[in-house]
Amino acid sequence: MSSQRNVGSLVGGSLLIIFGILALVGKIFQNFNFWETFWPFFIIGVGVLFFVGMFAGGRSVSGLAIPGSIITTIGLMLFYQNLTDHWESWSYGWTVILMSVGLGIFIMGFWGQNETQRAAGLRVLRLGLIMFVIFGAFFELIFTSGMSFGLRSIIFPAGLILLGLYLVLMRSGLLPNRSADTTIESTENSLEE
Repeated sequence: MSSQRNVGSLVGGSLLIIFGILALVGKIFQNFNFWETFWPFFIIGVGVLFFVGMFAGGRSVSGLAIPGSIITTIGLMLFYQNLTDHWESWSYGWTVILMSVGLGIFIMGFWGQNETQRAAGLRVLRLGLIMFVIFGAFFELIFTSGMSFGLRSIIFPAGLILLGLYLVLMRSGLLPNRSADTTIESTENSLEE
């Protein structure tokens, strides 16, 4: 019971600190419309509170890393979009949420000392990254053709090239295939037993 009260006090105190800092910064920089620019930090703060709860609760609540990663990532995406006014990036931004699920699973496995969860998290993270490059290139290069966006116009073509090289090198056997190694090891372990 007292550990639940401690976690509640920690979360409540953290919220008060965050709101106090935001209010203070808003008063100091009155000419700068702080709330209009930095409102996504409320969402980021909620995501961070899941991590605070995870660290305070110990290994048994390592699953809090998944919603913490998702909510924090959404807040960071909203902050980026709010700063750049690039709201159309939601057309492929959902893949970043998939990556945050993988990151959350990885952190959950790391905090809970579960190697299977860490490996699964990395697989989901890698899948999300591949989908981000493919869908991002599709929407940024095809639907915005003729419009120059600076660095974004270079990142996605370079990402496609790197993804293609990765897939070619994996298929040709020049890069080690970890999933095949894991399958071989688990097969050998089951034969030994």
